[in-house]
Amino acid sequence: MASFLDILQYGFVLRGFEAGLVVAVIAPIIGIFLVLRRYALIADTLAHVSLAGLALGALLGVNPIAMALVVTVLSSSGIERLRTTRRVYGDSALALFLSGSLALAVVILGIAHGFNTNLLNYLFGSIITVTASDVVAILVLGILVLVMLTLFYKELVYVTFDEEAARVSGIPTKLVNMLLVLMSALTVSLAIPIVGVLLIAALIVVPVITALQYRMSFTKTIIFAEVISIFSVFVGIITSFYLDLATGGTIVLVMIGVFLLSLMWQGRRYRI
Repeated sequence: MASFLDILQYGFVLRGFEAGLVVAVIAPIIGIFLVLRRYALIADTLAHVSLAGLALGALLGVNPIAMALVVTVLSSSGIERLRTTRRVYGDSALALFLSGSLALAVVILGIAHGFNTNLLNYLFGSIITVTASDVVAILVLGILVLVMLTLFYKELVYVTFDEEAARVSGIPTKLVNMLLVLMSALTVSLAIPIVGVLLIAALIVVPVITALQYRMSFTKTIIFAEVISIFSVFVGIITSFYLDLATGGTIVLVMIGVFLLSLMWQGRRYRI
């Protein structure tokens, strides 16, 4: 079997590592706020919304990722506005957008006469199709999300743990909530080339729920989730390369494997 250094001679593998590193860093930071607020389903909802954007882009002959980004950002704004009006419950708003966007994607794909190879890669992720422009776009979006997180970190933490107290303290909770869903939309969009639409939610949620098993402080939980995410992405890419497997599925299976090991380890500790 070829050594690890041998795979670095392939440009598409290097691009996969570069894009994967950005996604692995961003996803858990967004994920911890979503999980702690019991809003993790929004990642899956926005993933299905992005599928409608990809299908629309393929139908119109424009860049599918760019169209997915536009549609996902607009939909995230709509979800938050619908939720804050309290006309429907939060979960109901998510279900409405999830089912509606999936139905729209199916109709558009029917008009476009089904899937093509590129669209299948967007569904399940593939490092082979990650281009240099994709890496640049992912890096730009990743930096944008990190800047927003840095600027509003304290507000996000405060609203996550006690939204009512944050509102009384004068924090613009509606703005903070809107920024969170917008950052979630950006994270979903930048993760599409690596893990695919159908597996994005796992990338955002699984490292966080794994780290939460250890009951550490908030900062340590984020760091541990980052370690799990980066480890899973790199091991998943390497494994998928050597075994000729789907990149996104392999990454998520590694994450789930780490979660199950953590679950068994913590269960053993409690029994002892």
